[in-house]
Amino acid sequence: MAQTVCVIPSAADLARLSAIVADRGRPLKHIQRARIVLLSAERLCVLDVAQQAGVSRPAVWRWQLRYAEEGVEGLLRDKTRPPSKPPHSTDTVAEVLALTCSEPPGEVTHWTGRALAQAVGISLRSVQRIWDAHRLQPHRVRSFKRSNDPAFAEKVEDIVGLYMDPPRHAVVLSLDDPSTGSG
Repeated sequence: MAQTVCVIPSAADLARLSAIVADRGRPLKHIQRARIVLLSAERLCVLDVAQQAGVSRPAVWRWQLRYAEEGVEGLLRDKTRPPSKPPHSTDTVAEVLALTCSEPPGEVTHWTGRALAQAVGISLRSVQRIWDAHRLQPHRVRSFKRSNDPAFAEKVEDIVGLYMDPPRHAVVLSLDDPSTGSG
């Protein structure tokens, strides 16, 4: 980036900039910016201004341009930058939450972050942020695992039947298989 601005401050601006440089109560950044403009007004080259002010050449160009556009007031305030990406809409967040709490497609037991991100059309990190904000951890939910056993429903009925209506004078024991991870 080359120097594209010629700094020619008015007498009032020169007096004000000199007062800023002399004021020890001012923030250092204001003093440094005022010095850059004062040195530039002396018709020094950018490299000399940068060396004397203790800043880089792009910083000199930045503050020369800011002074040319906004005057002394532009040197005394910082520009705020807009965020790089706007936050997700409430509709997108609601869709992520609704899908998280619903049945996932296929034969999986829960939604993964990647699958949900792909379904909604946002990034994995965005899904993780939404889950963190709402304290959701679908990967840690203990739920009943689906079985692909064709006789599964009949087996469940038999086991539930034993608990609901046990045979007289019989002992019904329940043993948990540690390999299933159920608690």
